[in-house]
Amino acid sequence: MRSPYQILIFPFYRQDNELLYALFKRNDLKAWQGIAGGGEEGETPIKTATREAYEEAGISPQSKMIQLSSTASIPVVNISGFIWGEDTLIVPEFSFGVESMSKTIKISHEHSVYKWFTYDEAMKKLKWDSNKTALWELNYRLLNKKLSNIQRPYGY
Repeated sequence: MRSPYQILIFPFYRQDNELLYALFKRNDLKAWQGIAGGGEEGETPIKTATREAYEEAGISPQSKMIQLSSTASIPVVNISGFIWGEDTLIVPEFSFGVESMSKTIKISHEHSVYKWFTYDEAMKKLKWDSNKTALWELNYRLLNKKLSNIQRPYGY
């Protein structure tokens, strides 16, 4: 059974002196977004982020994962319906950044395409405020070296 929360992950890549961010289009949506997914029973959000980054983009579980302060509240009807029962209407969305060591990403069957963008380009492409807020925080932390929250969650 899924845990009652959602995660959001933005892969980033350092190219010379520029930061690039990967955005994805899901097969069932027309909007650009970060990697999104849900926790499995008993899984912590950081473990979910590590697993989802690997499953949806082929990013190594040994990659640097940055847990962001940004959280959002997501209506369950926007995720997968009432799988947690009729009383669970809203679940939290926890946000992360993950460093990709390559610009080549192996997208899962859930996505139709991905593309690397500069911060300004990515902000123009994103639809949801929660994605924009999380990307702003990640970009700020990376540019200002506010990275005390880097974790390396080896394995699952």
